[in-house]
Amino acid sequence: MYTDPIADYLTRLRNAIMANHRVVEVPASNLKKEITKILKDQGYILNYKFESKDAQGSIKIALKYNAITKMPAITSLKRASKPGLRKYSSASSMPRVLNGLGVAIVSTSKGVMTDKEARSLNVGGEVLCYVY
Repeated sequence: MYTDPIADYLTRLRNAIMANHRVVEVPASNLKKEITKILKDQGYILNYKFESKDAQGSIKIALKYNAITKMPAITSLKRASKPGLRKYSSASSMPRVLNGLGVAIVSTSKGVMTDKEARSLNVGGEVLCYVY
């Protein structure tokens, strides 16, 4: 069993993108659902669907590619905070990904959100990952 479900989620997405898959299925959790919603809102994925066959359920994610160049919308997914070394950031020192072109997904006391939302709400939290 893996000890870092978020790293597993990001790796499954990364592998599916590298293999040019259209859809990837990952085991569901509330945190993964929130991250998936953010990826959809930011335009990194086409769509997602939550399926609950068993107790845990799964998330089916439709990946997004450029119609002409066939390039994926996500060029990089990096885990920032790991179980062995957590990365926390205050609202003032929130990381900027690619000078604001990418997003950092942050787990705050007000829920999971992007770095921009956290800055505007003036809340800090655990920086989960960087997406661009």
